[in-house]
Amino acid sequence: MSATLRILLIEDDTKAATFIRKGLSENDMHVDIASDGKEGEILATDNPYDCIILDVLLPKLNGIDLCRKIRSVDTTTPILMLSALISTEDKVTGLTAGADDYLIKPFDFAELVARIHALVRRNTESVSNLYMELGDMEVNLETRIVKRGGREIKLTNKEFQLLTLLLQNKGHVVTRAEIEKTLWQPGSERESNVVDVYINFLRKKIDAKSKVKLIQTVVGVGYMIRFNLR
Repeated sequence: MSATLRILLIEDDTKAATFIRKGLSENDMHVDIASDGKEGEILATDNPYDCIILDVLLPKLNGIDLCRKIRSVDTTTPILMLSALISTEDKVTGLTAGADDYLIKPFDFAELVARIHALVRRNTESVSNLYMELGDMEVNLETRIVKRGGREIKLTNKEFQLLTLLLQNKGHVVTRAEIEKTLWQPGSERESNVVDVYINFLRKKIDAKSKVKLIQTVVGVGYMIRFNLR
């Protein structure tokens, strides 16, 4: 990536924030720092960023609630959550709040840089076909607007990526392993059933209010989008 990436780091530990900013600056990234959740919310919603790095334990507004607030107005900017909390429940909570990845403290700095580049790359890769349609569902890959039956559906960044992956393989089964490999950074901390969790999220938004259910489970294999809607 030749262009300088603009990063928002929301971290209340001054020493850690200074260290991270110095390291990312040396990797050709411009870093803005917010020292609490409220300041982070203002910066995240008022400015465009290539990636947001978000600590979980923040004063004034915790990282989980802040992540949800950001996602309510911005479904596309990648969010990388940092935390010393290592339980499965903590990881799932962070991911389901809208984070795209979860990195446990302490971490190797090279891994942080790699995670950022991977998240940004997946978010900006060009797609030749910018519009998909299936039955009464319309997906604009450029604006990321999804509609079903004329009703606009708000998806998180990860939910949109999952829907796109299924649509690109419509009529074919996408295995859980393929979904994990495509949507999550290898070696990232995540719950073992995270694919099933996100499929459930997507079903509630895409299929719940429609008679025709598009997302199908192929037991023991994976998931697919129906090709024949009759």
